[in-house]
Amino acid sequence: MNKTDRMLAILLELQRRSVVRAGDLADRFETSIRTIYRDIQALSEAGVPIAGAPGTGYSLMEGYFLPPVSFTMEEAVTLLIGTHFVEQKFEIPYVKSAQSSRAKIEAVLPEDIRKDADRVQMSTKLVNPSDVAVNEFELKWIELLRQAVLEQKKVRFGYSKKVPYADGTRQSSRTASPYGLVLVNGSWTLLAHCDLRQELRHFRLSRISELTVLEESFIRPEHFNLQEYRPPDDRNVHVRIFVQSRIADRVKETGRFYLEEFLEHREGYIAHLRVRQPEEILQWVLGWGADAVVLEPESLRQRVCEEAKRMLDHY
Repeated sequence: MNKTDRMLAILLELQRRSVVRAGDLADRFETSIRTIYRDIQALSEAGVPIAGAPGTGYSLMEGYFLPPVSFTMEEAVTLLIGTHFVEQKFEIPYVKSAQSSRAKIEAVLPEDIRKDADRVQMSTKLVNPSDVAVNEFELKWIELLRQAVLEQKKVRFGYSKKVPYADGTRQSSRTASPYGLVLVNGSWTLLAHCDLRQELRHFRLSRISELTVLEESFIRPEHFNLQEYRPPDDRNVHVRIFVQSRIADRVKETGRFYLEEFLEHREGYIAHLRVRQPEEILQWVLGWGADAVVLEPESLRQRVCEEAKRMLDHY
């Protein structure tokens, strides 16, 4: 950190806290106390009203406020994404405050920074974000993919499907044109045009491996807007499951994406779900043990029986 940036950061610390000791500032900015003394003196000579007392620390005179500061593109995007998160997750008063804050931030940004910030925002979307532990590989993928989206560079990666192919394998190699990153229910997903399938596909970052950004460029369709994009609903397989009353609340909470109806039954509940393939919810059904019984389709009933027998063989 250069001297100018450090002095500005010291001033922000003084404005944020009532009293700050030189030693704390030195630790905060990883420099010597003598350097902090010189910075404080330079700020005072520049007209900043700083009061200091031995053994107590430094403080700004009451009533002094720092004039508006400029934001880098990364700082602006961080703030704007933060307001977007508040709009989705907090109650009405905070939603209105977030919208107001967003408007003020955008109003003071220089045009070039605002355009860059808009581009980055358009490459990222939050849908029902929730607390989630993101591993180091996903963080690395996010950084590389966001850059690939902005530079419109194709990517190549290994991908592990949730449902196996006909030959039983799950692994495949994909080359794709990345359109954007979407955070859905705490899981990051890449939305990209897949060269193999020749259509837009969704790739969970947790299933991606060996990601490489290629030199080959692509042109994203002018009409495409990530914020307005809605994936086609191709969940055409209907599933009915009997659920014991004691697990009803948990089933409703964990099955919200697939769940269409949850109807009371004389001995429990009947859950109506809609999926692409029955295999998608096989592990989910097995997780409820004997408290959930598949009523239809018959193919899923058979798969549950097969898995239950295989489990029994291990015991």
